[in-house]
Amino acid sequence: MTVRRVMGIETEYGVLQPGRPTANPMLLSSHVVAVHAVARQGGRVKARWDYDDEDPLQDARGFHLQRAAAHPSLLTDDPARPAPSGDAAAGDGPQEVARSLAEEYEDPGAANVILTNGARLYVDHAHPEYSSPEVTNPLDAVRWDRAGELVMLASVRALASTPALPDVALYKNNVDGKGATYGTHENFLVERSVPFVDLAARLTPFLVTRQVFTGAGRVGIGQRGEEAGFQLSQRADYMEAEVGLETTLRRPIVNTRDEPHADPDKWRRLHVIIGDANQLEVATYLKLGTTSLVLWLIERIADGSASDLGPALDRLALADPVGSVHAVSHDVALTRKLHLADGRLLTAIEVQQEYLAAVRTAIGRSVGAGTGDGPDAQTADVLARWGSLLDRLATDPASCAREVEWLAKMRLLEGLRRRDHLDWDHPRLAAVDLQWSDVRPERGLYHRLLEAGAVERLVADEDVRAAVTDPPEDTRAYFRGRTIARFGAHVSAASWDSVVFDVPGAPTLQRVPMRDPLRGTRAHVEALLESSPDVGSLLDALGS
Repeated sequence: MTVRRVMGIETEYGVLQPGRPTANPMLLSSHVVAVHAVARQGGRVKARWDYDDEDPLQDARGFHLQRAAAHPSLLTDDPARPAPSGDAAAGDGPQEVARSLAEEYEDPGAANVILTNGARLYVDHAHPEYSSPEVTNPLDAVRWDRAGELVMLASVRALASTPALPDVALYKNNVDGKGATYGTHENFLVERSVPFVDLAARLTPFLVTRQVFTGAGRVGIGQRGEEAGFQLSQRADYMEAEVGLETTLRRPIVNTRDEPHADPDKWRRLHVIIGDANQLEVATYLKLGTTSLVLWLIERIADGSASDLGPALDRLALADPVGSVHAVSHDVALTRKLHLADGRLLTAIEVQQEYLAAVRTAIGRSVGAGTGDGPDAQTADVLARWGSLLDRLATDPASCAREVEWLAKMRLLEGLRRRDHLDWDHPRLAAVDLQWSDVRPERGLYHRLLEAGAVERLVADEDVRAAVTDPPEDTRAYFRGRTIARFGAHVSAASWDSVVFDVPGAPTLQRVPMRDPLRGTRAHVEALLESSPDVGSLLDALGS
């Protein structure tokens, strides 16, 4: 057993133009994407996103939403055309930037960059979004998520150095303080054999309560901060349904989009939209790691190898899951009892401890029966950290501030409140909350804690810098990223499960499907890529 599975993180960044609070966010986001394409890739890579295999209206509950009935925000396979307004790029700016933006205004698909690290940078719902490449473990998820912060920082720096373009500030957070939220979505491949109704039911209490160690913290209670105070999670107050297909309206705890980006007979992609954008590396690590372990347990229950543990998870069903999301987030004391469907009362920490106990039981049985190896090093680390945090959150929450983001943020804010005698509704606290997530190290308050050694690190700076350009080596992201780096001028389009080549002299475009996320790795294709002098040779070698 292991935490390893194909996973990734999509992060929409908050975007502002300093001094112009009403600036068009879609235009600003387009600038962020376009300037990166010019600054980092010289404008040479013109690959579009390949939407052919995408179907965002397929519901995991067994039906397909009619396109005419779908809210436009769901039509991610046909993105709405950006509507530029405000100050466009002036002709006296760098010609490369002007040309890139001019092309973008004619074609919304141009507001999209496929990076050499296998990630996607594009405009999604008026926010610049970094979708990380597929990885196979939570530590790599941290590394390539942090690489996304550097990608966004590079765009901010490039815009600031280009007089023809506006300055842009980017924030790795989830709320704008005016009632709007934007997402940080996790993706996990799950065995298709697990019935979706069981997956949703057995995962919901875990997702509701994990915010005790994954929450990023937020000033204000309610979607518009109607009530003064501080809460654990940025996203909690925006959760309005238990399950559903939507991601921007009536946001559900469990999203039902059935779009695996892989062989649909083997896999479903669990699209988790309830999580926060985390700065603390341990929070991201455990968010991905513990969720992967719970998914492993649910898979083992479904295949019969741990079927007797199914009732243990079923007994954790909440009487009011949506209300419990809000209740857990508003409970900074971590003592509020949640009503379970069977009449019991448990705190969020106690629910988490039940999940941890079930996972440990399944692991112990697997090892004891000789049907599985013991936990690998990363799995053992996730288990140890999960247990340690739950124990300390129950007895001494302050000791977790180096690992739990909402506690680190609250400690900073409480210090400011005591020093300057501020109530929770003072505007300075909201400003500090925003400044916490600024991607600029000289402005972001998280970065000050980082420099002071006040938060725990898991990945080295040099490894994060390398991940800005280098793809993971053990997923198909390696092939995607390396082909963009070597043959980008001949890549017409790409997606998670395909690369489309425009070979000189060929009568048609040529698509290379990648339905298996664990093929196209360095071990599979490095020698082939290195030995191919041109894209035609590469495709000939692939064909043979």
